[in-house]
Amino acid sequence: MLDTLAHIFQPLATKQFDLLLVIYLIAITTEAMSGALAAGRRNMDVFGVVVIAFVTALGGGTIRDVVLGNFPIGWTQHPEYVYLVLLAGLATTVLARFMHHMKRIFLMLDAMGLVAFSLIGCTIALQLEYPVIVVIMAGMLTGISGGILRDVLCNQVPVVFRRELYASVSLVVCVLFLGLQTLGVDADLNTLFCFVLGFGFRMLALRYGWKLPTFSYQQRWD
Repeated sequence: MLDTLAHIFQPLATKQFDLLLVIYLIAITTEAMSGALAAGRRNMDVFGVVVIAFVTALGGGTIRDVVLGNFPIGWTQHPEYVYLVLLAGLATTVLARFMHHMKRIFLMLDAMGLVAFSLIGCTIALQLEYPVIVVIMAGMLTGISGGILRDVLCNQVPVVFRRELYASVSLVVCVLFLGLQTLGVDADLNTLFCFVLGFGFRMLALRYGWKLPTFSYQQRWD
């Protein structure tokens, strides 16, 4: 199965994707489930659940590919990804009553997905030979756009703009990944190091409630 799914990353057939591919599968599944839960909090019907699950799991990569002109978009060539996220979304409607017991696990898996998506986005942009700033933006788009789409469709201020460090974690991972690559660090070691550091950074932010400074403006214009 992994051999089949790995085709989505061609011509990016490098060894560092072995680890990222497994994490990617976990990430799109958990992101689909988080999207389904968000839809449930808004009392959406089954169609709404599967739509929110889909955009949460695959929206970031779709936006990245459209922005970069990287066609065909991956999931259009691999419908098994669509089946996976839709099934995960539907399964959530059945398992939702038990999921409050798995909050910590979901947070860990979400952190893994954030880092994996960011690294995948960076690598794809690098392979397409985009400038450094575009590579960083591509990584961040892949990492956070699905969650932004989920929250906007559920009529909420996106979580990435108002809670613990999230987008900042993606930024740090992307910059570090590019920096180590410039220094000639082995690709596998670079990927593993960035993944571990990014995951640890995100979990520490959750543990200690690290946030960026907020801006509040309440003055009325008369």
